[in-house]
Amino acid sequence: MNAVVIAVLIMLILSLFRVNVVLALVVGAITGGLIGGLSIEETINSFTDGLGDGAIIALSYALLGGFAVAISKTGLPQLLVAFMLRLMNREGESQRTALGKVLIVMVLLSLAIMSQNLIPIHIAFIPLVVPPIIHILNLLKVDRRLIASVLTFGLTVPYILLPYGYGFIFHETLVKQMAISGLAITMDDIPKAMLVPVAGLVVGLLVAVFLSYRKPREYTSEEIIVEITKENVKLRDILFTVLALIATLVVQIPTQSMIAGAVAGISVLYITGTLKWKEADGVINDGMRMMAFVGFVMIAANGFAAVLKDTGHITFLINDASELVGENKGIAVLIMLVVGLVITMGIGSSFATIPIIAAIFVPMALEFGLGSMATIALIGTAAALGDAGSPASDSTLGPTAGLNVDGQHNHIWDTCVPTFLHFNIPLILFGWIAVMIL
Repeated sequence: MNAVVIAVLIMLILSLFRVNVVLALVVGAITGGLIGGLSIEETINSFTDGLGDGAIIALSYALLGGFAVAISKTGLPQLLVAFMLRLMNREGESQRTALGKVLIVMVLLSLAIMSQNLIPIHIAFIPLVVPPIIHILNLLKVDRRLIASVLTFGLTVPYILLPYGYGFIFHETLVKQMAISGLAITMDDIPKAMLVPVAGLVVGLLVAVFLSYRKPREYTSEEIIVEITKENVKLRDILFTVLALIATLVVQIPTQSMIAGAVAGISVLYITGTLKWKEADGVINDGMRMMAFVGFVMIAANGFAAVLKDTGHITFLINDASELVGENKGIAVLIMLVVGLVITMGIGSSFATIPIIAAIFVPMALEFGLGSMATIALIGTAAALGDAGSPASDSTLGPTAGLNVDGQHNHIWDTCVPTFLHFNIPLILFGWIAVMIL
C-alpha cells in the first residue's frame, strides 16, 4: 500500500484517539518512511532535516503570541469585552443574547477574512482577540466548535477566491505551476473558476451556524466582572497600543515577515512604556507558551512532509490514481480530488500541495478534454481540500490556540473534525460539479 496514505491514516487515527498531534506526526512519519523503503536512519535524517523549514513559522507565532499577551495587558481587549457585555442580555433577554452571538460571529468572521487579504497577518489576530472574549462566549453558551468553523472559513476562503495578500501567493503559485505543467492561464481566470467550489464552503458554514452548532453548550467559567475605569485603563496606553498595531502592519506587509512585524509592535510597547520593563519578560513568556503548541506542530509537520517527499510515494500515489480512473471522467475527477485531500491533510499546506499535484493532474485533465477553467477548478480545489480539518494546518491550529486557553477545547474533536465535515465534504461535491460543468 502507498506509504503516503498509510502515514496520513496513522497520523489521523492516532490524533482521533487523542494522542498528541506532534507525537502522531512523528509516528506517522517514521512508519511512512519505513514502508516507503527508507531505512530507519534515512527516515530520522529526513525528518530532522525537514524540521528546519518550520522554524521560521514557529518563531513567528511565538513572537506574535507574546505581542498578543502584551496587548492584552494594556486594556484594549477589555474595552472590547466591555462593549460586547453592554450588548448582551443583562436579565436573560433572549433578543440581546441573540445579538451578542451574531455580533461575535460577524466580528470574528470579518477579522479572519481581512487577515488573509486586506491586512495579511494570518492567524496572528486570534490570540489577540479570542482569549479576552472566552468569558462572553461562555456566558452566551456559544458552542466553540461554531467559532472554530467560522474562523477556519475566514482563514481559507479569501486566499482560495481572491488574488490579494495570501491569495496572491496561492493564485500566483497556481498560475506558475500550471504553466510549467503545460497549461498557460491568467490570474483573472482563477476567481471565476473557484467561485463554485467556494460556494460549497459557504454552504458548509451555513450548516455549521444554523444547524450543527446552534444549540447552547455549557462550559466551566469563572465569574469575571469587566469594569473599565480611568484607573485600570489609560488613554495613553490605548493610543500607544493602536500605534503598536499599526507599526506591526507597516513593517510586516512590505517585509512579508511576521517576525519583523511582531518585533516592531513589541518594540513600540517597550519604548513608550506601555509594557513595563519589569513585567515584560513574564508577559512575553506567557504569550510564547500560549502559541508553543502551534509552533511545535508546524515544525513536526514540516518533518513529516519531508519524509513523505523523500519516499517518492507522493508521485506513486498520483500515478496510481491516474491508472485507476480508466475512461470515466467523473470518476477520474473525484479520485484526483481525494488524492489532493490526502496530500494536504498530511502536509498541512494547500500552497505546498499545488506543485506536487499540478505536474500530473494538468496532463491528465488535458487528456480527458477538460478546458482551462475546469482544470483550474480541479487543481485549486484539490490543493485547498484538507486545509480545513488537517491537524497540521495553521487554519485549524490558529483557532485552537485561541479557543483552548482554558483547556476546554480539543484540537482534534472540537476544531479538526467539525471543520473537516463542514468544509471538505461540500468542497469535494461543489469542486466536482465545477470541473464537470466548466
